[in-house]
Amino acid sequence: MLTRLPYSLLWLFVLPLALLRLVWRARRQPGYLKHVGERLGRYTVRAPCRVIWVHAVSVGETRAAEPLVRALLQRWPEHSVVLTHMTPTGRETSKALFGGESRVLRVYLPYDLGCFVHSFLRHFRPVFGVIMETELWPNLLAACRRRRIPVMLANARLSERSARRYARLPALTGLTMKALSAIGAQTAADAARLSGLGAERVTITGNIKFDIAPPPGMPELARAFRERFGTRPVLLAASTREGEEGPLLDAFARLAPPDVLLALVPRHPQRFDAVAGLVHARGLALQRRSDEAPVAADTRVWLGDSMGEMFAYYAAADAALIGGSWLPLGGQNLIEACAVGTPVIAGPHTFNFQLVAEQAVAAGAAQRAHDIGDGMAQALELLRDTGARAAMAAAGLRFAEAHRGATQRSIEVIERLKPAG
Repeated sequence: MLTRLPYSLLWLFVLPLALLRLVWRARRQPGYLKHVGERLGRYTVRAPCRVIWVHAVSVGETRAAEPLVRALLQRWPEHSVVLTHMTPTGRETSKALFGGESRVLRVYLPYDLGCFVHSFLRHFRPVFGVIMETELWPNLLAACRRRRIPVMLANARLSERSARRYARLPALTGLTMKALSAIGAQTAADAARLSGLGAERVTITGNIKFDIAPPPGMPELARAFRERFGTRPVLLAASTREGEEGPLLDAFARLAPPDVLLALVPRHPQRFDAVAGLVHARGLALQRRSDEAPVAADTRVWLGDSMGEMFAYYAAADAALIGGSWLPLGGQNLIEACAVGTPVIAGPHTFNFQLVAEQAVAAGAAQRAHDIGDGMAQALELLRDTGARAAMAAAGLRFAEAHRGATQRSIEVIERLKPAG
C-alpha cells in the first residue's frame, strides 16, 4: 500500500486534468463526453449473468480481443462478458463486433483511484479478468488481488522503450506485475522483458491477432468495393496517422500514373474531414466510401471514411502501405493484410509490431521501405509486376496460417487459473 500511496495521491491531482482532457478531446470527438460517470465508477447497466471482465483500451486492442471474447463465450456459456474501454472508438469497435451478442456489454474502465475501482468491482463482480496487451493499472490489480479475482494479461507485448519506462518505477511496477495471476506473452522477447520487470507465471502464447477472422459480410463488401473501383489498380494506405497523409499524397501525385486509385483510410475517424481537406489542397479528385457511388474514372483518391471495415479494404486492394510506420509512431498491425493475401509495404518505424513485421518480411509477405517516397515507388512497382504480387499474396496467406493458435493457448492458461464461479 505504501508503494501505491504516492501513485494514488498523484491521481487525485491528475483527475481534474483528466476530466478537462475529456472536454478538450470532445472538440473533435463528442463521444468523450458520453458516459463520463462510468469513468468515475458509476454504472447503470447490469450483466444478465456471471461476469468475465475483458479490458481492451482502444480500437486495436478491441479487434485483437475478438477471437478471445468469442472463445470465452463458448467456453463459459453461463457467463457474460463485460468489455471495458478507454476511448469512444474502442467502444464503437466493440459495438460493431459484438452488437448482436446479448451476453457482451461495453462500458468505460474507471480511472485508477481506489474508490472508483472498488465501485466497478462491486457493481459487476467479475469471476476473472483478462487485460489485453499491456494496460496496467496498479490500484485496479491490487483490488482484484484482495478480492481474489484472478486477472490474466493476454496477448502481452512490451517494447524495449516501454520496458525502460516501467523500469523507472521498479517498486510500483514489480508490485503491479506480481498482482497478475498469469501472463500470456506474444513472443519470447516480450516474456523476457516482462519477467525482467518482476512478472511471474509468464507463458508464451503467441499473437491472438493471427486468429482474427474476417467479420461476416466482409468478403461480400470487398467484392462490392471492387465493383465500384472497376478495373483500376488499387493501392491502399491503411490506418494512416496525422503527419503521414501529406507526404503520402505528394508522393502519389508525383509518381502514380492516372489509372492508379489510392484508397486512403485514416486511423482515427475524427480526422476524415481533415484528410479530405489535404486531398483537395493538392488538386486530387476525391470520392468517399460513404457516398456509395461508383468511382469515377478521374477520381484519384477514394477516402475510406468508415469504421470496422479494414478487412474489406485490404481484400479489395492490390497492395497496401501500412500507416503509422512512416513516422516514429510504432506502426499498425499488418496481420489482417497478410490474412487476406494483400502484399504489404511497411515503413521504418514498426516497433509496436517489430517481430511480426520482421517475420512477414522474412516470409516474403511484406517489404520494407526507408521513407514514404520509397514506399510509394515500391508499391507502384508491385502493381505493375503481377507475378511478384501473386507470390507475396501467397506468402502472406501461408504466414498468417502458420502463426494461428494463440487464442486456444490463452484459454488453456485461463482454465489453469480455476476462476471462482
